[in-house]
Amino acid sequence: MFKLMKTCVAAAVVAMFAVPAMAQTKWNLPAAYPADNPHSVNLFAFAKDVADATGGKLQITVHPAASLFKAPEIKRAVATGQAQAGEVLISLHENEDPLFGIDVIPFLATSYPAAKKLWLASKPAIEKKLASQGLLLLFAVPWGPQGIYAKKDLNTMEDMKGLKWRAYNVGTARIAELVGAQPVTIQAAELPQALATGVVNAFMTSGSTGYDSKAWETMTHFYDTQAWIPKNVTFVNKAAFDALDKPTQDAILKAATVAEDRGWQLAEEKAKWYLEQLAANKMQVIPPPPALKAGLEKIGEQLTADWLKKAGPDGEAVIAAYKK
Repeated sequence: MFKLMKTCVAAAVVAMFAVPAMAQTKWNLPAAYPADNPHSVNLFAFAKDVADATGGKLQITVHPAASLFKAPEIKRAVATGQAQAGEVLISLHENEDPLFGIDVIPFLATSYPAAKKLWLASKPAIEKKLASQGLLLLFAVPWGPQGIYAKKDLNTMEDMKGLKWRAYNVGTARIAELVGAQPVTIQAAELPQALATGVVNAFMTSGSTGYDSKAWETMTHFYDTQAWIPKNVTFVNKAAFDALDKPTQDAILKAATVAEDRGWQLAEEKAKWYLEQLAANKMQVIPPPPALKAGLEKIGEQLTADWLKKAGPDGEAVIAAYKK
């Protein structure tokens, strides 16, 4: 898989300069994460699969690292036709619909099999919501389990009071409020600078984002809480998709199925590796102390109840399907 990552990035670079002598349709696909992040690597592979399957008729250019649009802007850009496809962390848009935040309910789904089951239970409702916004869902890929980065010991919930806590969605902001920390909204592309300048001094995210951000340069601890496994979703502008011929549409959908399977495999394989890299860079990678874990689980129960109130019958139906 690691060889695949290098191959896909190299192929994507080559593809940028390959212009077949035929009529082409060119699409842009903005994404928020670095080119060597597994999510971006998977997108490059997806774009290559589509180009290969269509004989170069459809060329998709992936724009990683928020280079075309910032993370919160990507979904709207695709919906309005400024880009033809895009990838987002779906929980960024929980304010639009609580179902977009179902995968960041703490301690609801903490393993990859559970996260996949939750995705399948919630997919029809999410697909329907995206369709109402002019978007066609293609595939979803998970991150690693979420843990807490800090530059001091965190033994109890009291130790989290006053921290400048990076928030990237509704759930992480709410956790900050409940523990008495100060939420500061920072997207992944802005995190390295925020850490370097002291804008934040604690945050909750995956091993991969910690690695991408070189968290060890400012943080000393990673508490492996495995609180939730969030997902990125990739979608296309429905009008742009409808404008394609049937063989090209079929090629996209087939490549999307392959990308989802590959993405889940990549995520699970790399999750352990990222934590090993944090440890190799002298961070303490440890489980949360019992009192901290108990406090976080209590917050999880409260956030689950809060989410169910917001999501109403649709949310209850998804949770019921997941728990069957």
